[in-house]
Amino acid sequence: MAIKPRVFVTVRDTKRPQRAKSPYIDSCFAAMEVMGSVYINSQIPSSSGLGSSAAVTVATLSAINDEFKKNKTREDIANMAFEIEKKVQKGRASPTDTTVSSYGGIVLISGGSRRRLPPQNMHLVIGDSLVSHSTARMVEQVAELKKNHPDIVDPVLDAIEGVSLSAIHFLNNPKELGRYMNMNNALLEVLGVGHPQLSKMVLASRNAGAFGAKITGAGGGGCMVALCPKQLKHRVAGAIEACDARAIVTGIDTEGARKEKNV
Repeated sequence: MAIKPRVFVTVRDTKRPQRAKSPYIDSCFAAMEVMGSVYINSQIPSSSGLGSSAAVTVATLSAINDEFKKNKTREDIANMAFEIEKKVQKGRASPTDTTVSSYGGIVLISGGSRRRLPPQNMHLVIGDSLVSHSTARMVEQVAELKKNHPDIVDPVLDAIEGVSLSAIHFLNNPKELGRYMNMNNALLEVLGVGHPQLSKMVLASRNAGAFGAKITGAGGGGCMVALCPKQLKHRVAGAIEACDARAIVTGIDTEGARKEKNV
């Protein structure tokens, strides 16, 4: 799902463009077959499991599309962004982040299909552990565990899929959805992608009244997310910050990539 913090990207067709020194941004210009200057202002912490690279890639492609009048559709942008992420991340990228950044709202991705789910008014608190992590390393770690212990890991992965597919029927029932989030977090812990700081934040959120809380992203650091009653979201944020972490009180953004008039 897309949350409210945004990445703002401005692209200009300039005579002397400079390389952005980012493989994501350079790949955006290469994919669109143009050269230009780029300015970025991000509200999303990088390398924290919130899909910041996908947001930057989608916003950059959208800005290039607008500045150079390339007439790409939203679907084109989502597909191009996924291909760029996949190339930069050496095949490990998922279409989830780029699709959600492009379209906004809640998207169910299963196999090759993408389906937008009805928008919900959820009260969320993101907790940034401020512990850096490597998505590639966490993915490799789970792959290694799966190779060495398939009889244990395969059923856990099936259970995670089961939790997700069951949870989508309760998007308008935060109490029940919170229970599924807690189940999902326990299964992620089994896969070894937890972190003591994240565990502390998850438990603090639940103790402060969150319906549910779980790791988000690759784990091993980065962020967690808590689903809260409206009247308790600031209390949950305080509980997260008491763990020496950063809290972001937010909700679902249904708009996706858009052109801003004045930023």
